Amino acid sequence: MDTHNRIMDTAKNLDKDNSTSISEAIAKAPTQSDDTKLSDAWLLGFDTETTGTGAKDAIVSASLVLRNPAEGYEGDVVAEWMINPHRHISEGASRVNGFTDEFLEANGAEPGDAIASIAAIVTAAQNKHIPLLAYNAPFDVRMLSGDLKRWDLDPLPDELLVVDPLVIDREISKRHGKRTLTYTTEYYGIEPHGDFHDATADTTAAVDLIKPMSTLYPQVGNLKLADLMDWQREAHKKWKDSFNEWMKSKGRRPVTDTWL
Repeated sequence: MDTHNRIMDTAKNLDKDNSTSISEAIAKAPTQSDDTKLSDAWLLGFDTETTGTGAKDAIVSASLVLRNPAEGYEGDVVAEWMINPHRHISEGASRVNGFTDEFLEANGAEPGDAIASIAAIVTAAQNKHIPLLAYNAPFDVRMLSGDLKRWDLDPLPDELLVVDPLVIDREISKRHGKRTLTYTTEYYGIEPHGDFHDATADTTAAVDLIKPMSTLYPQVGNLKLADLMDWQREAHKKWKDSFNEWMKSKGRRPVTDTWL
């Protein structure tokens, strides 16, 4: 499907508030314990498309995918949003996600309502101890937090429980080459449900990664929710230290970013 048709289909699908079903599903989901293993955990996948990658940029589309591990993809409950960010979308971002200022102004929801709805669902899942899963999670979490602050809305919980397949993959897989979502899903044999750079397709693909990761690397599947954040923080630190040694050897600036 070309970008124009995909964007038009998205607009048709988002004519109404689509958050009710996922909110109801989360309300019915079990409250998970600290001892729940990652391979057995309910997950709330999250992905965004944005006006750019800077601190002043904003979300233009978002998707949340609730995954029941007992049912897999067939049981997913999905909510999607297209948002008028009331700011210019960069040419680079527009080339990637297909959105334009004019299209978003004509078809996007008001950001205050949409962003509040997204945050409310994330918070409800966190209250059930359902981790928020996002590939390169700091980007999406910071984008959501930035929009919440921009529109004077309640912030996300201080201590989020998050799963980041990128951090996990860097720790367990010693393969070389790119680690974009596209390459990583190919490596683990994941067939995408739709086109990449569509928020829902990307979200579903990221959630799909947990099963093969857990199968190939049992230490991942056996991670308990209580240990998840510290494990990922340490994994990110190890990767950053190693990467910065390589950057130093090339006479390049080290990365200074932190994980969540």
